[in-house]
Amino acid sequence: MADGGVRIDGNSLLLAGGVRVRFIRTLRLPETGTHALPPGLGEFPLRRVEDHPETVPAEWLARGGVMLPVYLREAMWLSFGGTTEPAALQVGAGKVCAVSGKPWSPRPARNPQNYVVLPRQPWLDGINSGKGTVRQFVAVPLGLGATVEGQVTGEEVWGGVQLQSFPLTDTALRAWREKQRRQAEEEARRRTWMASGGYGAPAPMAAPMAVPGGMPQPGGAMPAAPAAAPPRASGAMGLGVGGSMRQEVYRDERPLSDWSATASGRVFVHLVTPPEWRRITGEAPPPSPVDRAAYTRAGLPWFDYYDQDAADLDPTDELGAVKPVGDWLGDDHTPWQPPSPGQVKPLGDAPGKPVGDGDW
Repeated sequence: MADGGVRIDGNSLLLAGGVRVRFIRTLRLPETGTHALPPGLGEFPLRRVEDHPETVPAEWLARGGVMLPVYLREAMWLSFGGTTEPAALQVGAGKVCAVSGKPWSPRPARNPQNYVVLPRQPWLDGINSGKGTVRQFVAVPLGLGATVEGQVTGEEVWGGVQLQSFPLTDTALRAWREKQRRQAEEEARRRTWMASGGYGAPAPMAAPMAVPGGMPQPGGAMPAAPAAAPPRASGAMGLGVGGSMRQEVYRDERPLSDWSATASGRVFVHLVTPPEWRRITGEAPPPSPVDRAAYTRAGLPWFDYYDQDAADLDPTDELGAVKPVGDWLGDDHTPWQPPSPGQVKPLGDAPGKPVGDGDW
């Protein structure tokens, strides 16, 4: 089932149309209060499911895609840095849209919007939970009802993360490329004028902070009564939610007709416990997450991002009703030390083999 729609490049997923997605390890936030953006602590490794046919569960082979190792209650965020052309990207948590809270859809939709707009949306740390906030993605095992999937749908069947990208239509893409060409020509003329002695030119800008990429970096209706879940593979994980942070999920300013109704690439991302990762791949999993209080005591930065030209999406009833994983797993006793004001930094203004897709 492999095609050219999705590939692994290092620890990045490359979806057709220039979409690049990385899964970033991060500090888990307390489940009370609203916080600054936590830092990136390195990338999760990615492996193709089809490269391990003898050790992965049969249903994983049927779904295709990739897998990554994650610890219980470990937090992550999705980085979209490096995306080259506009795309509408759907992000699913157990096939529940992380933006709208609605069931997984085969095409982009509005009212509510069920995708993020790339490259305008630089990253996504969690589900769209409130005006200007998201609730952090946190890994939990299937079977407890703690996942977003379990709370919204009443059952846990899929787990993992789902990604699906839609390019601009040919007409809209030509218009965008023409606009980019005109802007590049204007910038070249401005630079030529400055080099020839023009005055009043702005001072050279410092190189932008690596966001995201290096280290450190930033990062509903009530469910039906739970139904009996089908048997699941050992080690299967899904996404629940943790603490709240200040982050906007941007409203698309384009007409919906600008986007293709056919996905250019999609992929199922399986989340697996570290012991299962070792059993399946023979590789050592990453070390356990860093202690968040020690990180803050060391004076390392947290982040705050603001884009005054973008409009935030309203929260949905489905996602607003999702409760944090602590309600299932117990209180979070990991030490917490809030960052000082000076630690919060303002931000703003070669392909591998194709990844096989499957039935999901």
